[in-house]
Amino acid sequence: MFLMIGSPVKKIAQKVCPAVITIVASKDIPKLDATSFLCLQGDLDLNKKGQARVGGGSGFIVSKDGYVFTCAHVVKDLDADYTIVIGPKQKYVAKVLSRDFLTDIAILKIKGNNFPYLKLANSDKVELGQYAISIGNSLGEFEDTISLGIISGLSRNIKACDSMDFHTDLKGLFQTDAAINNGNSGGPLINIKGEVIGINTAMIEKAQNIGFAIPINCALDDLLEIKKHGKIKRPYLGVKYVLLDKHISEENALPTQKGALIVRERYGENPVAKGSPADKAGLREYDIIISFNKKMISKETPLAELLGKAKIDQKVEISFLRKGKLFKKQVVLQEKR
Repeated sequence: MFLMIGSPVKKIAQKVCPAVITIVASKDIPKLDATSFLCLQGDLDLNKKGQARVGGGSGFIVSKDGYVFTCAHVVKDLDADYTIVIGPKQKYVAKVLSRDFLTDIAILKIKGNNFPYLKLANSDKVELGQYAISIGNSLGEFEDTISLGIISGLSRNIKACDSMDFHTDLKGLFQTDAAINNGNSGGPLINIKGEVIGINTAMIEKAQNIGFAIPINCALDDLLEIKKHGKIKRPYLGVKYVLLDKHISEENALPTQKGALIVRERYGENPVAKGSPADKAGLREYDIIISFNKKMISKETPLAELLGKAKIDQKVEISFLRKGKLFKKQVVLQEKR
């Protein structure tokens, strides 16, 4: 590892850092929720519009006309405004084009042209042990922090969460020992050619040098779809649910320990969206979907993953339990609006 320091890494940093940006989330004070307000009291960081800074992270430009990749959890607040900072005098209002919380990928756009941008590698060709360089806005204040390491693992699955109760299951990640800290989320993971192989997404706080990145091919597919359709098109079933396990099933005396139990998340909400494919198929609250398109649903193979692999207008078979009896229905998936 020591043979590399001072030669190619320096050149890569000079080439890559101009396209690695800081994302600032700002919010009108009246819109702040109680948690955000308590965190900010006594030290409100206000912009020219009188908005408080409520968060942010890293990102990187991937085209000269201003498309930007970051993590969905970096821009998860629908009420916030987002600013992209390229340099002290280069700040741009960012439009969030997509947030995919299943993969933790978001795509933003800034107006302009001739921006510095990063080239994308084919992440399918990433190999265990190859060099990896992480770049980002470490701890929210140290811009262009560079860490050198290797790819320590492939196809890792993790449960990720942040301090504001956002949580998701992420699959197929790269593991790296290149340091990833708070604020690095959304920054690029670079190969020795200076090409992006992943998007930094998570770390394990109680361990040393265990970080994770989303393979860049996942984000590239989203970008191509946005350029073609103006948005990411996703198939839609229309149910709220919880994935079952042994504990949930035993606690509620359910007839199976695997599947997706249709249930509302909060009082007053409809667990089956009206007019949705699930509604048209007659699915109800407390039904347990046990298979989707003839594939069994479990914690390891969740419904969201199976749905994400399906296509809009595709007819799929759903098997579900209702009061212990097995039913099968043909469902035509719609586009998620």
